[in-house]
Amino acid sequence: MAIAVGSVSVVRQKLLTAVMVVALVATGMTASVGAATTPSVETTSISDSTTVTVTNVVDGDTIDIQYQNGSTDTVRLLGVDTPETYGSVSPGEFEGVPDTLAGRECLQAAGEDASAYATDRLAGQTVTLQFDSQADRRGDYGRLLAYVQVDGSNFNYDLVEQGHARVYDSTFSQSDSFYSAESAAQSAERNVWSCRTPNDDGSGDDGSSSGDASTLTIDWVNAEASSLNDERVKISNTGSSSIDLDGFTLTDEAGHGHTFTDFTLGASDSVYVHTGSGTDDFDDRYMGYETEIWNDDGDTATVKTAAGTTIDQLAY
Repeated sequence: MAIAVGSVSVVRQKLLTAVMVVALVATGMTASVGAATTPSVETTSISDSTTVTVTNVVDGDTIDIQYQNGSTDTVRLLGVDTPETYGSVSPGEFEGVPDTLAGRECLQAAGEDASAYATDRLAGQTVTLQFDSQADRRGDYGRLLAYVQVDGSNFNYDLVEQGHARVYDSTFSQSDSFYSAESAAQSAERNVWSCRTPNDDGSGDDGSSSGDASTLTIDWVNAEASSLNDERVKISNTGSSSIDLDGFTLTDEAGHGHTFTDFTLGASDSVYVHTGSGTDDFDDRYMGYETEIWNDDGDTATVKTAAGTTIDQLAY
């Protein structure tokens, strides 16, 4: 019987020990589960970060940076898109902005404002790049995709909140907050979103009227040029409204010429007409000649309307 009692006693001790172990494990598991149910958005979405210096602001959403070891890179700000400042703008990418002359001109100006905003906030600054684990590390052209933290603020988010950028349709962890900020900026018609109702200079239309062509002037002809595209003519609109130059011509005395197509010159803006070939944009047009056409010892530049009316002439 003594042996039996001892055996029972041993069994009871083992059972008690097992119960205590189970209780301790359960307690530990509860604590672990509780800690895992409320993670920080930042700690789960930010894979890593690095401190860099901004050496150049390319435009509103792209910057050049230098690492602490002296190497360099280019960063495309994650989750945002500002209007183009180099080349053509795309009204279709900005919800509600009309694809009209006024809409495009407004977007062009908004892109320049976004670039100025970025330059003011970032140029020459030491900033922190943060990488989102839900987004690609690099995007088009091999550029880094990152959030830029400056003065304790997420600059990408600030761009959207201030209406300088739209949310770029892509995968990143903070997209919900970015879309919310975009909606508020749209409702307030801040910056780029003011282009939903662009100023048509009081003409009552979409800005596509021809305007007063009498304010068009030929400022100068650069005939003694160092290269084919350096040979160019500067034409300016000195008026307060845009001029639709579609069908207008620029010619020299020998009859060499350029005809403007699908081009409007904004108020107080200028366009440079180059002799050679290139890609037309909002202030550069190319005649497509393979040799110089403007005589170094004197020539006459003439601008005429599509109907053949002479608007301005410059003899040099």
